[in-house]
Formats: sequence, structure tokens, C-alpha cells
Amino acid sequence: MTLNFSAKISVDAKEKTKAIFDSVNIDNEFYPDNPVKAKIKLDNKLLISVESDQLTHLRANLNSTLRLIQASYDSIESVKI
Repeated sequence: MTLNFSAKISVDAKEKTKAIFDSVNIDNEFYPDNPVKAKIKLDNKLLISVESDQLTHLRANLNSTLRLIQASYDSIESVKI
């Protein structure tokens, strides 16, 4: 399979970054049939790399990942102690 499309995104959520990584990376690890090659790494920021041979799959995966990140961030913010 030749991968024609790719995207890299960096997300910095300050002190919430590790918690967001833990919640979002679970979905990525347990979806082996994903037609998109996606990696999420933690290095002071979330580093998201996505590759696909179809642009629509890449866009859908990025949208889902970014929505999960936003939902995680919002959930953490809503329970400030």
C-alpha cells in the first residue's frame, strides 16, 4: 500500500497534556483495522502523525482525533478541583 497523504499536528494542553494523551491513545491502540496509519506520541506535547492513501479517510481520522482531544480537555476543565 502506498501512502499518498499525511498530516502532522502538535497539541499543547499544558498540564493536561498527559491526561489527554492517556485518554485519546487508548482508541488509537485498540482499532487495528483502521485504514489510516495513525500514531500519537507524548513529548511535552501531543504529536499526532496520520498517513493514508485516501484523503477522505485522513480527514475523518483527524476530525475524530481532534474532537476526542477537545472532549478530553473539556472534561478535565469541567471537574477542576
